[in-house]
Amino acid sequence: MPSVITRNRNRTTVFAPRLQALLDDHLGKDLVRLEPDTIGIAGAELSDRILSARRATETERPTFKPLHGRSITKTEASSVMRTIGKDVRAALEQPDPLPERTDLSGPWPITGHRFLRDLVLRDDPLRLRVLMSRTLEIDPRLTWTTIVAGAALPLRPAPGPRLTHLANLFAEAGSYHDRRYAMGIYRRAAAPVCFTVSTLVANALWLGSPFDDDVSNSAILHEAMRLLPPSWNLLRNRSPEYPAIDARIGHGDDLLMLPLLSHRDPALWDAPHEFRPERWGGLDPDDTPGYLPFGHMSERCWGRHMVMPLAELLLDHIRRTGLVVAPGQRTADVPLVGLLGVKTVHVGHRNKVRHV
Repeated sequence: MPSVITRNRNRTTVFAPRLQALLDDHLGKDLVRLEPDTIGIAGAELSDRILSARRATETERPTFKPLHGRSITKTEASSVMRTIGKDVRAALEQPDPLPERTDLSGPWPITGHRFLRDLVLRDDPLRLRVLMSRTLEIDPRLTWTTIVAGAALPLRPAPGPRLTHLANLFAEAGSYHDRRYAMGIYRRAAAPVCFTVSTLVANALWLGSPFDDDVSNSAILHEAMRLLPPSWNLLRNRSPEYPAIDARIGHGDDLLMLPLLSHRDPALWDAPHEFRPERWGGLDPDDTPGYLPFGHMSERCWGRHMVMPLAELLLDHIRRTGLVVAPGQRTADVPLVGLLGVKTVHVGHRNKVRHV
């Protein structure tokens, strides 16, 4: 059974072995035992009951886990997201945030990531902008070393309107420890927005380019998130509420919600493996059973209101300027990482794109 049928049927999406095994072995099941102490949940109704049972704890939140041993309260996390939200709105409210002459050809998602970094973070100091590097994802120790060095550098920037709102949190930090913490928050808040948007657009291009003219950008993006959900799993640590919901769950079991599977459940979706953005003409993405690209309705990802406008901006420009996936690219890998997406998609102008 194919794991993804793209619009261009000459393309093959190659999932990491563990991801492919989940699709091959557990699709259509509501509950599966993954490890002696870990259960996977893929059924829409069961997922809804579990995620409604309680709020995520700070160690279960993907972005705002404790930082350098310091707890990040929900109040602070909400404040930080409002701060980066101001910077995204400021970028989008520019007279021409994405000029027609802008060339977004090249390897994706890195091309989109670099553009978004420059659009949203503008003239922030290099020590902050370097935190947006995707290279830092390779090893958390590299991120920590970069933060430690940046916090210790002299000639710190003065707060002011030339900096983004997020950078001003760093500029206003007094002590070395506060500066180090502010740099950690900078990466935690800004990097996921740029990573997610660029990966989402790359996924959409791989799955559906070239697109039919009458299909909306939002429908394309929602369908891309169905087949390649940004968060393919949602962790819930063992908790007394869960065995009461389903007797198959033990008191020592951690739970892994699996949108990777619920987004393809044949009981919920017509032609579940096919890229069909037109299906969203009659569906509400905020009220579709089993569809969790930004988490559960009880606790949606705060960043979704930034991700969609930025992704639509990029996708609209790509479609308008005639960019397509290189005809010679036949395969794309999907590695086993937290943010689910194709590793590299080669994109170019329709009449000039290089065969790869």
